[in-house]
Amino acid sequence: MKNVLTIAMPKGRIFEEAAELLRKAGYRLPPELDESRKLIIDVPEEELRFILAKPMDVATYVEHGVADVGIAGKDVLLEEERDVYELLDLKISTCYLAVAGMPDTKMNDVAPRVATKYPNVAEAYFREQGEQVEIIKLNGSIELAPLIGLSDRIVDIVSTGRTLKENGLVEYERIEDVTSRLIVNPVSYRLKDSLIDDLVARLHQVVSTEEF
Repeated sequence: MKNVLTIAMPKGRIFEEAAELLRKAGYRLPPELDESRKLIIDVPEEELRFILAKPMDVATYVEHGVADVGIAGKDVLLEEERDVYELLDLKISTCYLAVAGMPDTKMNDVAPRVATKYPNVAEAYFREQGEQVEIIKLNGSIELAPLIGLSDRIVDIVSTGRTLKENGLVEYERIEDVTSRLIVNPVSYRLKDSLIDDLVARLHQVVSTEEF
């Protein structure tokens, strides 16, 4: 599959926005691509193959070379620290990582606990602040942790802030802005440089002229 570019993409919002970018870049993607339940979708007329994955898995597929390139959130790249090259900020799926918790509550002085699905990001952030915390890894419903006394704070992705507000939580610190990035496997970048350079150039043209 030397002349086919395999792209790993997360399901959901990022996929929809990325597919729209690819269409604006001139790639003829079939309409059914957006609604398909298949995990591998071939678009032979554009010499593209798509692998649909969970957001946290995209960088893993790219690192191991089963996908040549991928579209992943900056939050995933910070957390996973995979051996991939980051080529382009696509400026889609904008959000940010933040520290949040119950209003007007201080961190436990003895053993402050932080719940998150980003343990590496959280640990690095609090270490930079000179704070030693206990990280509690959760996979979903992070906002629940301070409500039931499991943690003093949470570190999570914030988009509109609505989920925090509806659960009575407040934002304390903003850690990092997050957008989706185009990443590439280092070996694929050498073997399929012309295909990848063309993809980057076409997407860059769209991103640079879009209003975000």
